[in-house]
Amino acid sequence: MRAFVFPGQGSQKVGMGVDLAAASPAARAVFEEVDDALGQKLSAIMREGPEEALTLTENAQPAIMANAIAVLRVLEQEGGIALADKAQFVAGHSLGEYTALCAAGAFSLADTARLLKLRGQAMQAAVPVGVGAMCALLGADLAKAQALANAAAEGEVCTVANDNDPGQVVLSGHKAAIERAVAMVKDFEIKRGVLLPVSAPFHCPLMQPAADAMAKALAATPPGALTVPLYANVTAALATDPADIQRLLTQQVTGCVRWRESVIAMKDAGVERFVELGGKVLGPMIGRCVTDVEVTSVVTMDDIEALVATL
Repeated sequence: MRAFVFPGQGSQKVGMGVDLAAASPAARAVFEEVDDALGQKLSAIMREGPEEALTLTENAQPAIMANAIAVLRVLEQEGGIALADKAQFVAGHSLGEYTALCAAGAFSLADTARLLKLRGQAMQAAVPVGVGAMCALLGADLAKAQALANAAAEGEVCTVANDNDPGQVVLSGHKAAIERAVAMVKDFEIKRGVLLPVSAPFHCPLMQPAADAMAKALAATPPGALTVPLYANVTAALATDPADIQRLLTQQVTGCVRWRESVIAMKDAGVERFVELGGKVLGPMIGRCVTDVEVTSVVTMDDIEALVATL
């Protein structure tokens, strides 16, 4: 069994998709459709930068999605591979969940781009710059991270935002609380705490205004039927009903991304191969979560051709 998975924020870089667009009309069509849907030349920012423009949450989110869907469209249209025939499950990390739903037919490409643009804008606007922060805890499991977050909170928000793998957990919340957490790592036998260069504290209760905005947007543009079932971030469990998925996407804005548990659940369901489309970030995480699985990360035309030969 196979799961196709899609990366989240942080996997963007200037030049993304350039070679693929040069080599494939299918990829070019994706970037053009996203540009048209957003009314902006996002593809030019992806191609040429500047990096600070691409890193803006409202640009990074649709850009990462577009890059992954471009890889998928090349795979489908030029490789003759239908996702529904080759994948038993899909999943995505944070914004990647929208990419996974687009890949599974629950959202059109244009709607996915617009939803992610709005999601990025709403997440950025939810908390004034400088009020929130995030940190990565290296050498921390979930129990240690939770204990540290509880100790560092001191009445402020400090919660687990991403349970990525057995040795990497991300905290999110008020800046002072996150800074306290970084200073206290040794007390909890955690190897290291690193402040992350993010513009807002994602996946914590401070994001409630963004969750409200997404609830409204998803009510206007609800997901449709899926061709491949989804493992959802906030439950680490299978989701197939569009109404449930709509609710889970809203919860995801303030909730924890339970990636480690999702990977384990997919393996327990019989997945033997994970295919990451559009990035090389999730592959190493998956390898640290489970053993005895095959992990393939697909970004370039060569990667796509190699994948087609093995499916």
